[in-house]
Amino acid sequence: MPSCISISTAPSAGAIPREAWDRLCPAGHPFLNADFLAIIERHGAAAREWGWTARHLVASAQDGTIVGLLPLYVKTHSHGDFIYDWSWAAAYRQLGREYYPKLMSCLPHTPAAGPRLLVAEGPQAANIRQALIERAQALVAALGVSSWHVALPAEADSDELLRQGLLISHDVQFHWLDSGCGDFDGYLATFSAAKRRKVRAERRRVQESGLSIETRHGDQIDAVEWPSLHALYADTFDRFNNHAVFSAACFADLAATLGRRMVAFIARERGVPVAVALCFRCDEALYGRYWGCRGNYHSLHFELCFYQGIAYCLRQGLQRFEPGAGGEHKVSRGFTPTVVHSAHWIADPGMRELLARHLALQGEALADYRQQAAEHLPFRRDLAPGSLAPSSEP
Repeated sequence: MPSCISISTAPSAGAIPREAWDRLCPAGHPFLNADFLAIIERHGAAAREWGWTARHLVASAQDGTIVGLLPLYVKTHSHGDFIYDWSWAAAYRQLGREYYPKLMSCLPHTPAAGPRLLVAEGPQAANIRQALIERAQALVAALGVSSWHVALPAEADSDELLRQGLLISHDVQFHWLDSGCGDFDGYLATFSAAKRRKVRAERRRVQESGLSIETRHGDQIDAVEWPSLHALYADTFDRFNNHAVFSAACFADLAATLGRRMVAFIARERGVPVAVALCFRCDEALYGRYWGCRGNYHSLHFELCFYQGIAYCLRQGLQRFEPGAGGEHKVSRGFTPTVVHSAHWIADPGMRELLARHLALQGEALADYRQQAAEHLPFRRDLAPGSLAPSSEP
């Protein structure tokens, strides 16, 4: 570790001064800021009782100035971190070894790629990143855990982690990218006729259902509304035998604190909310996160989770919409298969070699899958990339 850098651990995001978060995190980011992690930790969504114990790394210069941060949790399970390593845990068990606990650098319950080594650019930036990585690796040995994982780091972080000996895994997400289509009709003009008719039919079914749909930002939602909105989210999780880790109070705190960085698309029937899609945003991107619905409404999921988000991006000038992990059905709505990465430090040399071979094969298979998925995008074949020539087809 560079001698001019010292590393300490913080037991919560709230224990780290706001000034450091503001200075080291991307401006306006909905998840990397002084509030998001602190709120979800305080409300238990990323707390010890649910298998998350914060040990955030804080890099300080000799004068005490915080010059780097690395979000870090000790985890006793693989829920909510989006590196999909359940098969790795099973392999450890088959070999008579313990996979949990593990260390995770991630945004809990949030599959959004971005910076993980939060370091201000400058002559010492490389040294600070190295110090944070070395301390995380040392913690694996000190705590006797199996591994350290960095979920969905930005490309620059991924490259640095690879240089420092971490293994790299690959996954595919489906992202909407604005190529300058202007509005939703302009966006549909880039579709083939058949795909365009399908989207219009889905949207028409929602319009004819009698539901009203509204867009609200976090600071436009009163605290008394959150119990009914949260119930939609919780009921949907229950139907799929999943645990709804966020409480109504947590959503209310996030909304009040993040303000316009939270976006809710709400469907109402005779004034009563029956479905909600909760998203977050920065100046460049919209992130779809939580969906809840009571009842069976044709195409409403597509409307709230995809089409309303795309229309919002076009109105607001956002360049990208990441609607969440998984979902091949997103391809036919124009979400491009996009490769994302995670990084892994495996303590046991034998397991590290075994997983390295596995990841090499996985990477080849995933590249093929991405190409095959891209062939099903709905865009017209007669349009050059980026072209938005209008279509006279219905």
